[in-house]
Amino acid sequence: MTGTPAFEDWLAICNLKAAYCRLLDTKDWDNWKQLFTEDCVVDTRPSGGTLEEGRDRFTGMVSRSLADAKTAHQIHSPQITVEGDTAEVVWAMQDRVIKDTFALTGYGHYHETCVRTADGWKIARQTLTRLIVEMDGKPA
Repeated sequence: MTGTPAFEDWLAICNLKAAYCRLLDTKDWDNWKQLFTEDCVVDTRPSGGTLEEGRDRFTGMVSRSLADAKTAHQIHSPQITVEGDTAEVVWAMQDRVIKDTFALTGYGHYHETCVRTADGWKIARQTLTRLIVEMDGKPA
């Protein structure tokens, strides 16, 4: 079946996204940065964010924005199509972000293009969409 990933590719892409969540939530910025191509494009405008071009710019913005936040990102239900060295992936997601004055829980999707590099699969494009955002005051 055309587009169906080999198990090795499927597993590597799933591990890439698992590392994305773990490294983001533990604020391991140096290793998180390595999950993206240097010329990545990340669009969070559909969920109220910005369009960032370039790995340094994007990861710098996120690390500054979340420096004082507690976060938990969960992803599941991957839909992965691989054509050669490019994969189109949609992940269902839930995230929790707690800062000093508010907390939010979001539900939506990551839409990604991943590319196979000499160093393994990397995220080249990402769009974050949220279907539901629940806001509340500072948790106890």
